Order: sequence, then structure tokens, then C-alpha cells
Amino acid sequence: MRLGARILKTGLAIVLALYLANWLEFNPPTFAAIAASFAIQPSLFRTVRTFSHQVQANLIGAVIGVLFVMTFGHEPFVVGVVVMLSIAIFIKLKLESAIIPTAIVTIIIIMESPADNFLQFASERFLLVLIGIVSAFLVNLAFIPPRYEKKVYDKLSQSTDSLLEWLNLVARHDADTIALREDIRNQRDNLDKANDLFTLFREERNYFRAKTFSQRRKVVVFRQMIVTSEKAYNALEMIDRRSEDYLTLPNRVQKRIEEQITSLTDYHHRIILRYNGKVNTHAPDEYMTEIEEGQSSMTNLFVTLYEEEEFDLSQWHAFLPAISAIIEYQQELEHLDTLVENHQTHAPEEELA
Repeated sequence: MRLGARILKTGLAIVLALYLANWLEFNPPTFAAIAASFAIQPSLFRTVRTFSHQVQANLIGAVIGVLFVMTFGHEPFVVGVVVMLSIAIFIKLKLESAIIPTAIVTIIIIMESPADNFLQFASERFLLVLIGIVSAFLVNLAFIPPRYEKKVYDKLSQSTDSLLEWLNLVARHDADTIALREDIRNQRDNLDKANDLFTLFREERNYFRAKTFSQRRKVVVFRQMIVTSEKAYNALEMIDRRSEDYLTLPNRVQKRIEEQITSLTDYHHRIILRYNGKVNTHAPDEYMTEIEEGQSSMTNLFVTLYEEEEFDLSQWHAFLPAISAIIEYQQELEHLDTLVENHQTHAPEEELA
């Protein structure tokens, strides 16, 4: 079993919250631990961004809770009304959605305080929640943040390699249908995870100007890498979904589609190698001309089928989205190639070493 950074930070925040609560002699310290577990964030940027929102939300929830208890009592119905009202206020103030669970915990533990010395108990429990939030904040600040750049690249590379393999197999009619359908779902999950990791990478901050510019270039490149892999996924899904229509196309058209997909997947691999520094030159003009001519040839061959009386037009219309997906994939590849070339041209020498 592997312990990730988020799990480790949560454990440390809970330990720190319990120690602080015991040291300050606030009871029960478990409330601080609960608040700390809700307040952990996956990145330093989100920690700083949400800290003030957490304090605001918990203060608002505590004040409303105290006012309602002093006015209407401790009835469960009152607690529910306060929770709903507080959430509506948080949304109106556009506070982070991640802070809502912590604020709800604050409201519940404050409103469940005994009637005798209510204000004293409510204040202590609010301070317990703040101890938990501060503990999570300190752990997030102190803990070395994960390098999301490597994580998003590794996840994206893994998914892209698999997608390109399947694209080539489908184009040649060599793909096992059952294995393909199962793996397509896995690749969809991988692309979604890569998108989530990319969001965290984009939120990372550097305080050195040169590194900031470098990160911004990488953000642009990674965003386009994801878009391009999404287009490869779409092309794969379109062709697989229309596999029967693909088989009914004339052999010359099938052969041209297969050749074009092979060229595009090879082009995709070359761009990734260029980003890694394993290829040190831009794609030759002859190489690009061959890909462009391949697209024109594939499109023209497919379009002329529309005029052939013996060909079923319903099958032509059915496979048209697949041709469109292949063309869109090529367009995004060309854009990615331009961005990678620009990145390699302007990247600091230590990054290319």
C-alpha cells in the first residue's frame, strides 16, 4: 500500500491539531482534528487562496449559529435551517466550495453546545475549529509540495502512448474489440486525471521571474498536449464506433486512411520526442508536405465516394464524423508542434540538458 502526499499531510495536520488543542486545554480536541482533515489542500496555491475563505465561512457560520440558538433554541430543525442559510450566503459571497464542509462542521458543533454557558462553549468550539484550520494551513506551508509537472506529463504520456497504439491497430483492423472497448474507458479516466493534475500544475507559483516565464510556456504546451490527446481519443472512438462502416469502404480508401493515421501517430511521437530533447530539429518540410498531401488525398478519396452510385450514402454519412475527427487531430498536432518548437527555442539551457 502506497501513502500519497495528501494522505501524509492529512495525518500530520490531525496530529498537530490534537497537540495544539491539548496544549491550549480546549476540549474535546477531536473537533480540531476533524476540522484539520477537511481543511487540507493539494497545493500551496490552493492553501493560501482558501485560508481566508475558510476563516470567513466559519466565522459567518458561527455567528449565525449562535444567533439562531439564542433565538430559537437547539432543535434539529433549527440546525438544518442555519446550515441551508449559511450555504446560501457562502454561494452568494462566491467563497470556495471546498470550505463548505468545514463550515458545516463548525455550525453543527457550535449549535450542539449545552444551553448553560452557551456563549463560552460556542466560543471554545469555534476556536477548536480554527486550531484545526490553522494546523492544516501550517502543514500545507511546511510540507514540500508535489511536482505536478512530472505527474501530469507522466500520466499524459502513458495515456497518449496507449491511444496511439490503439489508433494504429484500429486503422489496420487488428484491434481486439473487447480489449479496445475496455481500454477506451481506462484512457478516458487517464485523460480526466491528467486534466486534474494539469489544473494543479497551472496553479503552482514560482517567485523567480525566469522560472515563471518558463512555467507559463510549459502550461501552454501541456494544455495543447491534453487537447491533442483528446482529439486522438475522439478519432479512436469515432473509428471504433463505425468499424462496420469502415470495413465497407473501398480498399483504396481504407488504405489511405490507414496510411494517414500511421503518419499522424508517427508525427505525434516525434513531437513528444522533440519536447523531451531526443529530437533536436524541427520536422523537415518534406515530412510535413507528405502529411498535408496525405490529408488531401484521404479527404478527396472519401468525398468522391459520394458521387458513386453503387456506394451506400447512409454509410458515407455514418463514417463522415470519423474523417472529420482525423482532420481535427491533425490540426491540433500542427499547433502542438509549433508550441513545442517555440518552447525548445526559448527554454533555458538547463531545462534542455
